[in-house]
Amino acid sequence: MSEDLFFTFMQEQWILFLALVLIVFMLIHSHFGDKMSGFQSIQPNDAVRLINDGAFVLDVRSIDEFRSGHLTNAKNVPLSDLTLKLDSLSTHKSTPTIVYCESGMRSSRACGQLVKAGFTNLHNLAGGLASWRASNLPLAKYGRKK
Repeated sequence: MSEDLFFTFMQEQWILFLALVLIVFMLIHSHFGDKMSGFQSIQPNDAVRLINDGAFVLDVRSIDEFRSGHLTNAKNVPLSDLTLKLDSLSTHKSTPTIVYCESGMRSSRACGQLVKAGFTNLHNLAGGLASWRASNLPLAKYGRKK
């Protein structure tokens, strides 16, 4: 009887049922997503601690964006060039690495590429440089760090 009630509900309220399934999926993904992706999101204050402990910092924004302000000692490799520059980054495969862009979207894609290339200690700056600025943390300006 209860199975019939469940299937009747699913047929009559399929939009609500679909919404329930999506919400459950989003909850599971938000809890396990970072673990499954091979990299972790990191908040700006935690990133500062990692940087102070010697983390490698990778900025995947464009050169012009990088020149307008970047994290101190960051290496700029635009996302569009990342696959071409993987060999030059290979010395950092097991080094704690913080990857960032303006909002966290490009850096998330970059982390995915780096995971496929064998990088094992990756951290995507949550909210990107926008969250860094919102936390009133310092930026280096002028010039391009190589």
